[in-house]
Amino acid sequence: KLTALSFAGAFAVGLTAALLRLSGSWSGRILARGFLELVRNTPLLIQLFFLYFVLSPVLGMDAFGTAVLGLALFEGAYVSEILRAGVRSVDSGQWDAARSLGMGRGQTYVSVILPQALRRVLPPLAGQGVSLIKDSSLASVIAIGELTLRGQNIVSETFLSFEIWFTVAAMYWIVTTALSGAADALERRLAYPA
Repeated sequence: KLTALSFAGAFAVGLTAALLRLSGSWSGRILARGFLELVRNTPLLIQLFFLYFVLSPVLGMDAFGTAVLGLALFEGAYVSEILRAGVRSVDSGQWDAARSLGMGRGQTYVSVILPQALRRVLPPLAGQGVSLIKDSSLASVIAIGELTLRGQNIVSETFLSFEIWFTVAAMYWIVTTALSGAADALERRLAYPA
């Protein structure tokens, strides 16, 4: 649940930041660039602590909401660059073709550019999803009962450190391998014919 909500939020944040960076708006580009530099140049753990101990009391958010927000903002910065690269990889003739059909900028993005860009960026987006699964383990520091925190609790009760951490690592490996396999299958299915 944490990872799914965080990835949906990361995609929304990333798409917004990517579109701002690609826009003609000077202020939008500066705002997006500032966000990206701030998020990408500070550790996720520090961001989670800041959100949990400073902003969540002010905003009235619980630990789960704070973790979702923190992971979404952090991963969204990377998703933004992936999506921006995907949009820029679409041939400029596609813009001209859409314009000749009378499409506006928004309609061109939705109907022509983003579908092509998303096909191209599926592998790096899947990689970012795997990264998010692994990064979600840091949510245990703000008392989110995900796999890592549960592993810590079991170790403190049973003192079976090796067995528990091996099992936790295996569970992360299974989930991330399954996600990577699903992304590979989807990429093959959506690939342009040669």
